[in-house]
Amino acid sequence: MAQRVNLFWFRRDLRLTDNVGLYHALKGAWPVIPIFIFDTEILEELDAVTDARVTFIYRALQRLQRDLEGRGGSLWVHRGKPLSVFKQICSAYDVKQVFANRDYEPYAIERDARIYHFLKARQIAFLTCKDQVIFERDEIVKADGKPYTVYTPYSRSWKANLKMNSFKSLDSEGLHNYVQTHFSMPSLESIGFQSAAIDFPALEISETRIADYHETRDYPYLDEGTSQLGVQLRFGTHSIRKLAAVAQRLSETFLNQLIWREFFMQILCHYPRVVTHNFYEKYDSVAWRNDAEEFKRWCAGQTGFPIVDAGMRQLNETGYMHNRVRMIAASFLCKDLLIDWRWGESYFAKKLLDYDLASNNGNWQWAAGTGVDAAPYFRVFNPEAQARKFDPEGTYQKRWIRELGGTHYPKPMVDHKAARLRALEAYKKALYGSREKRD
Repeated sequence: MAQRVNLFWFRRDLRLTDNVGLYHALKGAWPVIPIFIFDTEILEELDAVTDARVTFIYRALQRLQRDLEGRGGSLWVHRGKPLSVFKQICSAYDVKQVFANRDYEPYAIERDARIYHFLKARQIAFLTCKDQVIFERDEIVKADGKPYTVYTPYSRSWKANLKMNSFKSLDSEGLHNYVQTHFSMPSLESIGFQSAAIDFPALEISETRIADYHETRDYPYLDEGTSQLGVQLRFGTHSIRKLAAVAQRLSETFLNQLIWREFFMQILCHYPRVVTHNFYEKYDSVAWRNDAEEFKRWCAGQTGFPIVDAGMRQLNETGYMHNRVRMIAASFLCKDLLIDWRWGESYFAKKLLDYDLASNNGNWQWAAGTGVDAAPYFRVFNPEAQARKFDPEGTYQKRWIRELGGTHYPKPMVDHKAARLRALEAYKKALYGSREKRD
């Protein structure tokens, strides 16, 4: 007779501490098998066998395995389509309940619906928990029940609700209700990938960085000017509740960034069309130039604008780009080159270690002026002025552009003043046309 078990399915929550779904699984009546699935639906979309995000996940799973073995458990790692994996597991064990933490991206919602119906047909409960956010889709809404589309009132409501709903970390350290079976970790190569030669940010939370965040976050030349926690949040190696508690104590500026993350998540939940469409349809008729050669130069960091090129080269080499420089590079692509924000969003999605669909999409539409609470279309970053203000000695630019100042560095590919006027004209035409149609 097959052993009765509960499953806990790790996804964007690669930690044992303060993990809501895992806590409830371990409190259940049956011993738990923790599982992780390298989803081939996702893996097949990746460009390189050395994709650094897969390496990061794999190392996080190795840490989980060591920690689980110290508690008498073991992680069962699979590669394949989730539905096929669950069929395999359910044929080997008498699964009673499956626990997971909710994921809010469109693909994840569709995937979980398929798993739910498969399990329901076998009378297996699929129980999902809130874990990667403080507040979910409908928890922070306007008085009429409609979602916020402007950040400032959303953030006020978010903070007011935080005061009324104090949150506590869940202690699962003393819960050892695991199935006493050892599962061997597959090699990274057997999953179809190779280890990326890249340095990942430290796992520890630096309270000093968070306390100083309001003063340092805009200066890319400062090595410790930002929290470096984006990838940890993306894959849940840190609890959002722990980070929010630290931010509450040390830095409202950092807390505001966590709120922006949830603001964009609820926009994605309420308006999933933003993945491929402008939030405001009035911008649909912007006449993007979409010059493929110019886009290629932007991707390679060969625009002739050092602050833009430094950011792109940092991204290509490390999977990271400083937050201020992301805005400058995005504005340059959309406004100076008049290239559709979706091109840039797609490139960042391939390269960023901390890639998160909601934030990436929201920030790109912000830069393009087409999204919620966006910068107005007539706000065009001047890359040279931005460099003078935030990298006055050129330290960051010199670090990433080794040939800067030499004959091999390209001249600026556009005249910024002329490009700005061209962008303003293109946006005005689009908006004028949309007004005429309404009239």
